[in-house]
Amino acid sequence: MKTEFEVIRPDEGSSFRILHNVVLPELFRWQFHYHPEYEIVCVFNGSGRRHVGMHLSHYEDGDLVFIGPNVPHSGFGQEAVGPHEEIVVQLKENLLGEHFLEMPEMKAVKRLFERSHFGVCFHGDTKVYVKQRLKKLLGLPPFERLMELVNILQILATTSESSLLNTEGIKLEVSPKDELRLNKILKYVEENYQKPIDIQEIASITHLTVPSFCHYFKKMMNITFTDFVNRYRVNQACRLLSTGKSITDIGYESGFGNVAYFNRVFKAHKQQSPSEYRKALQK
Repeated sequence: MKTEFEVIRPDEGSSFRILHNVVLPELFRWQFHYHPEYEIVCVFNGSGRRHVGMHLSHYEDGDLVFIGPNVPHSGFGQEAVGPHEEIVVQLKENLLGEHFLEMPEMKAVKRLFERSHFGVCFHGDTKVYVKQRLKKLLGLPPFERLMELVNILQILATTSESSLLNTEGIKLEVSPKDELRLNKILKYVEENYQKPIDIQEIASITHLTVPSFCHYFKKMMNITFTDFVNRYRVNQACRLLSTGKSITDIGYESGFGNVAYFNRVFKAHKQQSPSEYRKALQK
């Protein structure tokens, strides 16, 4: 199975990233991937499959898992039954500074972070309570959101209602040099996806020749750079399809040069046309 490296950027004005997904299970992205951030995955209802490291199992009545850095995992929407709603929080170890985990008050959280390399699953009252706290997180201003996240980490760190998913542990290594380079690439794509991408320019930013850049990117991401850019543009289009904009305008705004190409690439990635995707969102 291919394991993709995912480059993650914090939300604007925040030190971490929070995603709130409400999607149809059949449209969910489930590819096996990894990243250097820690991740809380909270599925609110329904059943589905979790795949964390070497652990593969099904969950019922939602799920709550804390995953460590570079632990490969897939989206929890795979094989989901019923509407799939989840909150995902992605954060770095230095959330509150380089010595965050060395503070005496963070002793329990430090232990939680250590256990996360195995994947930690929560159940019982803890799962119910933290689901409510994560929902509250969405509506808070930046400072209160950060403080609430620390409180949630403390709750997860001190509960007895948890179990490890991978007793052996498994993670993939990404060097700081590669992480920095991949972040430069993502930043370039984020800032330029709406216009034709200059492969020579992106290669020079990473101090590589074009052939070396293409080989490096495919090796690190298990996908060609062209496919990565198209996938990024398709994801932007999916976001815009929930608005009232026309499909033609969405195609151009997402960086596709013409409508026919937009429809072809979108269908290749989502197994349905943009108009079919929009209709599914409106059901």
